[in-house]
Amino acid sequence: MKRIFCFILLSLSLCPTLWAEGVSSDQDSLRNYLIDVIEVTTTDAKRTTPVAQDNLSKESIVRSSYGTDMPTALSLTPSIIATNETGIGIGATAIRLRGTDATRINVTINGVAMNNPDSHSMYWYDTPDLISSVGSVQVQRGAGVSTNGTGAFGGSVSMTTDALTTEFCGSASLSYGSYNTNKQALHISSGLMRDHWVVDARLTHIGSDGYIERGATDLKSYMLQAGYYGASTKVKFLSFGGVAKTYLTYNGVSRGDMERYGRRYHDSGQYVTSDGPFVLEDGTHVDYYDDQTDNYLQLNNQLVVNHRFNNKWQLNATLFYTYGYGYYNQYRDDASLEEYKNLGMAGVEADLIRHKMMLNHLGGVNGAATYNSSNLDLTFGGSWSYYTCPHWGEISWVDGLSSDDVAGRWYDNDVAKQDANIFARADWTALKGIMDNELHLFGDLQYRYVHYKAWGTNDNAIWGDEGVYMQPINVDQRYNFFNPRVGISYIHHRHNIFGSAAVAHREPTRSDFTDRYMFASDDSYPKPERLIDFELGYTYTAPRVSAGVNLYYMLYHNQLVATGMVNDGDDALNTNVDKSYRRGVELMASWRTTKWLTLSANATLSENKICDYVDELKNSPTFGQNLGDMTISYSPSVIGSFIADFHVKGFSAMWHTQYVGKQYFTNNEVEALSLDAYCVTNLNLGYTLITKQGAEVRFGLAVNNLFSTLYESNGYGYSYMWDGERYDEAFYFPQAPINCLANVTVNF
Repeated sequence: MKRIFCFILLSLSLCPTLWAEGVSSDQDSLRNYLIDVIEVTTTDAKRTTPVAQDNLSKESIVRSSYGTDMPTALSLTPSIIATNETGIGIGATAIRLRGTDATRINVTINGVAMNNPDSHSMYWYDTPDLISSVGSVQVQRGAGVSTNGTGAFGGSVSMTTDALTTEFCGSASLSYGSYNTNKQALHISSGLMRDHWVVDARLTHIGSDGYIERGATDLKSYMLQAGYYGASTKVKFLSFGGVAKTYLTYNGVSRGDMERYGRRYHDSGQYVTSDGPFVLEDGTHVDYYDDQTDNYLQLNNQLVVNHRFNNKWQLNATLFYTYGYGYYNQYRDDASLEEYKNLGMAGVEADLIRHKMMLNHLGGVNGAATYNSSNLDLTFGGSWSYYTCPHWGEISWVDGLSSDDVAGRWYDNDVAKQDANIFARADWTALKGIMDNELHLFGDLQYRYVHYKAWGTNDNAIWGDEGVYMQPINVDQRYNFFNPRVGISYIHHRHNIFGSAAVAHREPTRSDFTDRYMFASDDSYPKPERLIDFELGYTYTAPRVSAGVNLYYMLYHNQLVATGMVNDGDDALNTNVDKSYRRGVELMASWRTTKWLTLSANATLSENKICDYVDELKNSPTFGQNLGDMTISYSPSVIGSFIADFHVKGFSAMWHTQYVGKQYFTNNEVEALSLDAYCVTNLNLGYTLITKQGAEVRFGLAVNNLFSTLYESNGYGYSYMWDGERYDEAFYFPQAPINCLANVTVNF
């Protein structure tokens, strides 16, 4: 470890109280306290908070835990799209919310930010089977409430780990399905020991061959929780993470190659060889490097301390440390050795195997203090974190050279990032109880400081007039962001109406700095983004019927929008646009037709535009032109879902159909660089029985893409000029036709 983290607690924190009764010292009360406790953090919104929000039920989480990643469950909520590179919802998965990508969706667990501080992305497969250890999930759309880590520019996902139980229990789970997809999981909890201690552990393995050729995934994970529960104080230690190995499938496939070789084809790791077992359309013999993989180890550690002084004051502090180490193995066919400076060779091409490596450390503290009374809730808190991550590259083999000839690093750079924030939040019940009326006034003020540094040489080889050199990195940027939020919520009987306005800011990602040269016509730095978010919502809730509508208008300054291009690691290349907006309406409805059938639906109708878009991509066919108002890339104007939930005598079935409208890869509205609209249906069946010994056995069957729709959930593309001709290059990630995953889980 290159640095030692100093944890500085600036202010203390705790989530809003959920208990109305006083603290009792007897063990029966302690047991009730343990049973009733819900791990809520200050990143959660309450029912009365004027924020567009949805909470996933525990049953929805369980149904999605057969083996697929968290995005599968999140796609049940409005305005969310799940994407996947391997075609079956396992491995490289991500979400988009209101058209914004994973780098702009803040994800926390127990209040600790999970987005990588460098890339801002949430890599779900780095914490395999996290969904099986989650107790609650809240999705906030828009700027939401103050959170930790990178800013929420499309929304946020706030998760808490499952509460520890007072009784000894456990479970064993097995899944198997299409494309050799399999999962084995074992969970055990000690129950309350010596009236105060609980230990909980989970081990999981998930594997799959993937729908995409060679799209194999091998994930091993663990979750360990140990808690001490006193009458007023709770201390909880968590450690979770795992080892992920996935074949690199991020380069996608073109339409032409899909027609020639099928939808499962991709060429990552492909190399030409005279006796290769595979033959391309032009007669070329090729083979594939079998270790073209992404390998990553991540260990997340949290120490949570909660203390209740009385019914009004509570404290919370969380120390956290995350360790990560990962590398790519990549085969390069006929590589120019001049681009690898440690080799010292010019004008030579040869096959080689290279490794792109990183080692990161993230440590910090979150904290807050909460005051709750009958008409006023106050929360004061903040967080501080420090992140370091060296990146370097090594070569293990070059055709024709000895191991001594390829020693050394071909690039080497370092990153350091400090992220701190303080916030104050108030929820005042200005009116309550008069003719069943409630009026809540909400305010949330946050100051955030970011210091980002990167230095050294990057993995990009620059061809200049004086030869080839590795791209130098020299970034030292400080940001001071003020993020205010205000809102009002009015409740009358079954009616709830709210309005809010919020300002959010966000700093650029690493690739926004390092890869800007690939498309920018100048040497300027990317600019930080600003969002002004207006939300107006209404919900009606009755015992059998609920309905809601939410209007949003998100105004951006210097929004970093995707260009359609990606770098060598599949990170999107983004460019600032001066003025842009996202506005739309989100509709939700649910009808419990009988005790055993509930029908629900949601839809998002939106307009996502760049105002007077000037194309500043230097190689673009429309470089320098003002194209007028253009649709923002990856922003469908229509997203809709229908869900039928059936329960009777231990049997359950859930039907989920989702429609996603057309998406453009670039901001020029080029038809050749677009993702077709699609509609896909998934069916989830389950049956639960109770044995004579009291164990619960659940049988489940997930049938995905029930009607074998041929669609792609994601892709990328770009236009360029060469010898006076225009070229449009597009690559896609096809999804599997009908596929199944069966599961049996025994809870004891």
